[in-house]
Amino acid sequence: MFSTSDIDRTITTLRNQITAHESQLRNLKEHLAQAELRTTNIDRPTQARDSQQAYRGGSIPEWQQETSDAQCASSPGANDDGLPSKKSHVGAEEHGRWELELEEYRRYGRQLILPEIGLQGQLRLKDAKICIIGTGGLGCPAAAYLAGAGVGTIGLVDGDTVEISNLHRQVLHSTAKTGMPKVDSVSQYITALNPNIKVLTHPSHLSPTTALDALRPYTLILDCTDTPQSRYLISDACVLLHKPLVSASALRTDGQLLLLNHPALPAGNPRGGPCYRCIFPKPPPPTSVVTCGEGGILGPVVGVMGVLQALEAIKLVVAGRAGDASLSSSGGGERGVGGQQEAVSGSGVQTKAREEKGAGAAAEGEAPQADEAHAQLPPPTVPEMLLFSANASPPFRSIRLRSRRAACAACSAVASVTSESLRSGSLDYAQFCGVLDPVNLLPPEERMSAAEYARLVQQERLRDGDAEGRPGHVLVDVRERTQFDLCSLPGSVNWPMSELVLPPGRPPNGTGANAEGCRELKSLEGEGDVVVVCRLGNDSQLAVKRLREMGLGEGKRVVDIKGGLRAWREEVDDGFPEY
Repeated sequence: MFSTSDIDRTITTLRNQITAHESQLRNLKEHLAQAELRTTNIDRPTQARDSQQAYRGGSIPEWQQETSDAQCASSPGANDDGLPSKKSHVGAEEHGRWELELEEYRRYGRQLILPEIGLQGQLRLKDAKICIIGTGGLGCPAAAYLAGAGVGTIGLVDGDTVEISNLHRQVLHSTAKTGMPKVDSVSQYITALNPNIKVLTHPSHLSPTTALDALRPYTLILDCTDTPQSRYLISDACVLLHKPLVSASALRTDGQLLLLNHPALPAGNPRGGPCYRCIFPKPPPPTSVVTCGEGGILGPVVGVMGVLQALEAIKLVVAGRAGDASLSSSGGGERGVGGQQEAVSGSGVQTKAREEKGAGAAAEGEAPQADEAHAQLPPPTVPEMLLFSANASPPFRSIRLRSRRAACAACSAVASVTSESLRSGSLDYAQFCGVLDPVNLLPPEERMSAAEYARLVQQERLRDGDAEGRPGHVLVDVRERTQFDLCSLPGSVNWPMSELVLPPGRPPNGTGANAEGCRELKSLEGEGDVVVVCRLGNDSQLAVKRLREMGLGEGKRVVDIKGGLRAWREEVDDGFPEY
């Protein structure tokens, strides 16, 4: 049965979604009106036939005449004879002379003048196709800076919707967008920031059966996800598709950045960059994996890592090392996007050919370029992991990593990960990472629901005739002290899990907290059974096992509350804080 507060939240969410979509519709209508206005006085068949030549600076007489006539009729600078002013005529000529639109020169001018970018770098950014997987704390700042820099096509992959708990760190979303698909929220933001870019949205989570087809059109991939299974899947797909991968993660006040599969050479080529499996051959134990929802995250920390991902992507694209460009030679003449040769003329850099290569030109498992191109590669760079810690001094440090592992399951000559095994679904990444959802470490008799615990408390109070007295059991809350101070159940005793797992008497950080916790619990054992609670119902199960090992609660019933305090809020008390 829904409570009044649940219905109110649903109504508020629906109103926010309607408001956000109405705003997006208004923006789209404005863009459409502007586009129609620009083409009102231009003969469309002629424009379609000649626009490509005009863009190269070679306007033919017929096009020049039609453009001049249109400007004469509409330009406020026309003279009494219907002829355009000199200023208008010069503007028309200049529009066809430059590689970028005049508005783009103004928009990107501050980075165009950088020697590291220049016109060639900006053209590469314009032709680039970058996919961002995950539009949360990492994906939001990455998407904003890539859009601002002028990346021509940005793909967004995420199956989640905006929640109020996202907003302290996922800065492209807003309160009004609560309940909206995250990909739509980010798309709305970055298209408003830069209407020149193209945004492709994929409103679902990446899966083994869809990964290859979804990522194939892009030249560079950014992994902005937060689970081990997604990181292994994305890395495997990038190896099979020969695409560089910029991967980052953040938790609490720390973060890390990796550039993987760069150079993006076929599996078995030792000159290629290592993949995620090379760095982490085995996934971490599932009980040791802590998410942002469990361990916490400071917004600026994940923001720093997302910005660094965008920076790394821009560097790769501008240098011509994203996707197929990673196979081009850095010596001799510079090569533009898609490996097309560029030449320098007196009026600036003019590309001889800037046609995009077909997305599926190279089949999976095949090298994108001929073998002789591999021989022209510069010596491979030493792979490194960049570590960031907000509380360290200095906050950044790097660790040198190994190259490709000779027996890697994904990128070695004996790789077992193939496009066929990926598409068939035979690779179970959840099983490989040991994902336990939900975690069930205890038998049913050692667990109770939140509703059962509420009835137990009520029965004890009725039996004792004391509505506010101490319950006839011991309630142990194993959350960390910071979380315990936020909110707790009446009568609960705090024994943090980080202290509980230590050997008895061993002081954490110079204190005797674990020994103190043992003494406190022993003093309360006479009160009755022991009930353990945590935030989500996972740590409490480990705590029950640990208490048994320590000999505490002998002769007593030691149980945990299934689902933890989240279940308490959902089943018993909807006024209990959610964080």
